[in-house]
Amino acid sequence: MSQPIKLIVLVATQPGRGAEQIAAFEALAPLVRAEEGCLQYDLHRVADDPDRFALIERWASAEALAAHDVAPHMVAAGVTNKAFRAGPAEVIRLVDAPLS
Repeated sequence: MSQPIKLIVLVATQPGRGAEQIAAFEALAPLVRAEEGCLQYDLHRVADDPDRFALIERWASAEALAAHDVAPHMVAAGVTNKAFRAGPAEVIRLVDAPLS
């Protein structure tokens, strides 16, 4: 059985353009959350920096995440985000730490 996929996606906007990231997320989030296999999709602002964000994502499977990456709304977002992003997002994949 496939394990859920957990991601932290770090995003930085150009100076003073954090509000555009929030607006873009608010428009995109309902579409992403409706995708099959989306378990969590939440944006958080980094404390004391209005232009840095962490997106927390959880997906039911690698297949669900792969479908998300090529969904038409994600492809379109990738194009429009370039207008206000400072650079590419950093994607960090998490694994559960073994308990001893």
